[in-house]
Amino acid sequence: MWQVFLQFLMLGCISFGGPAAHIGYFRNHFVERLNWLDDKRFADLLALCQFLPGPASSQLGFAIGYRRAGLGGALCAFVGFTLPSLLLMLLLAGSGGWLLGQAWFDGVLHGLKLLALVVVADAVLGMSRNFCNRRGGAAIAVLSAVLLLTLPGILTQLLVLVGAAAIGAALLADRNGAVSATDSGDFNVWTLGAFVLLLLLCLLISSSGLAALFGDFYLAGSLVFGGGHVVLPLLQGLVGDSLSPDRFLLGYAAAQAVPGPMFTLATFLGYELGSGQPVVAALLATVAVFLPGFLLLLGVQGRWHRLVANPPLAGAVAGVNAAVVGLLLAALYQPVFVSAVASGSDMALAVLGFFLLRGLRLGVIWLVPLAMLAGLATGYA
Repeated sequence: MWQVFLQFLMLGCISFGGPAAHIGYFRNHFVERLNWLDDKRFADLLALCQFLPGPASSQLGFAIGYRRAGLGGALCAFVGFTLPSLLLMLLLAGSGGWLLGQAWFDGVLHGLKLLALVVVADAVLGMSRNFCNRRGGAAIAVLSAVLLLTLPGILTQLLVLVGAAAIGAALLADRNGAVSATDSGDFNVWTLGAFVLLLLLCLLISSSGLAALFGDFYLAGSLVFGGGHVVLPLLQGLVGDSLSPDRFLLGYAAAQAVPGPMFTLATFLGYELGSGQPVVAALLATVAVFLPGFLLLLGVQGRWHRLVANPPLAGAVAGVNAAVVGLLLAALYQPVFVSAVASGSDMALAVLGFFLLRGLRLGVIWLVPLAMLAGLATGYA
C-alpha cells in the first residue's frame, strides 16, 4: 500500500492537463514502466470507468490501486493522486487565488500543458497499436474522433460509447481474452447498497449546514458522466446564488491550473460555502463528490471481469476501447492542443518532448522539470 501511495502521489504532483492526460500518465507509468498490468487489462478497466458516473481518471487510478493492493491500495491510490490538488485548492481558496495571473506561474503552467500534449499523443499512439489493429477497431476510433471534434459535448460522448459497444458486439466479438480465476467475482451488494442508501438520504435531506453540503456534492458525483470538464457546469448550477460568479470562475481556473483530478473544484467550493468551518466543509465536499463513483466501481468491478469473458460483451468492450482511442484523439486537439500550442516554438517544444519520451525513453518524472524550465523561458522571452 505504501508503494501504491508513493507512486500515485508522484503522479498527483505532475499530472497536469485534465482527464485525457491523466489516462496517458497512468498508461505510461503503470503499463509501460512498472508493468503493474498489461494494456488489455488497463483498457478493460478504462472501459468500465467510462461507463460509470464519476471522475473517470480517478476511478481508473482507484481500480489500479485495488488490483495492486486491495481496498487499502485503492484508498492509497485515491489519497496519493488527489492530495496535491486538494492542498493547492485549499491554498488558492484561502489566499484568494493570488498565484493565478502571476507571470512565472503562467509560464510554468504553459510548459506543463505542453508536456500534457506529449503524454496524450503518446497514449493515443500506444493504445491505437493495441486496439485499432483491425479495420473495425480503426474505423470506430476514427469515426468517434470525427463525431467528437464536430459535435463536442457529453451527449455525443455517451452516444459514441454506446454506438461503439453495439458495433463491437456485432463485429469484434471474436476478440475475446481469457479471464483468470483471480479476476472472477460477483457484484458487491454492500457497496451498491451503500450507494443507493446514501443517494436516497441525500435526496431526502432538507436541512442546511454540513449535511446538506454533503448531500449536494454526493448528488453531483452521482450524476456526472465523463468527469473532468463535465462536472464544472453541474457544480455551477449546484452552488447557484450561494457563491458569486467571480469566485466560481476563480475556482474553475484553479481546477484547470493544478495537477490531479478536476473534481477537486469541490474542495474550493466547499471552502467557500462552509463559512463557519471552511476546511471541514472543503474536505467533506471532496469526499462526497468522489464517493459515488468509487462505490459503484467497487460494486461492479468484480463481476465486470467475468462479464468480459462473454464473446458479445468482449466485442462490445473492444469497440469501447477503440472509441476511447478516438476520445483521446479528439481530446488531443481540444482542449489539450488548443490550450497548449500558440506558436511555432510551442509546437517545436512539443515535438522535442515527444522525441525525448518516445524516442529516448526518458521518464515523465524527468520531463516535468524540463517542461517547467521551458515554460518559464518562453514566458519571459
